[in-house]
Amino acid sequence: MSAKRYKAHLSRRYMISASHRLHNDDLSELQNDTLYGKCNNPFGHGHNYMVEVTVSGPVNPESGMLCNLSDLDAFVRAEIGERFDHQNLNLLPQFAKLVPTTENLCIAIYEILKRGFNSAHLEKVRIEETMMNSFEYAGE
Repeated sequence: MSAKRYKAHLSRRYMISASHRLHNDDLSELQNDTLYGKCNNPFGHGHNYMVEVTVSGPVNPESGMLCNLSDLDAFVRAEIGERFDHQNLNLLPQFAKLVPTTENLCIAIYEILKRGFNSAHLEKVRIEETMMNSFEYAGE
């Protein structure tokens, strides 16, 4: 008789700092100002984003873990940190045709993790932009 394999969830937090300007080139200056307010500042503004990644899977009876934290950390550091940390989001290819809102950043990070981290099932990505704003994406 085999041991029961339990499903567990793991959430890990990472910090990235980045700047952006919320601006849609298809809208007038007045429309952008009305829609985005102070976030449409031509010089941009920055955030210290807290990115929370939640994965799930069966607990490995041998290790007692659902995935190796070192593997998750290395992947997030290489694919998310290297790509977004200390960057102007408006200048990155992911946002060439998208307004770099935190909602869109959350989706972009989710898609990168979904395509590349296969050691556990990706449940969701949550980003805290400020003490008052957080965004979450769990796929379609």
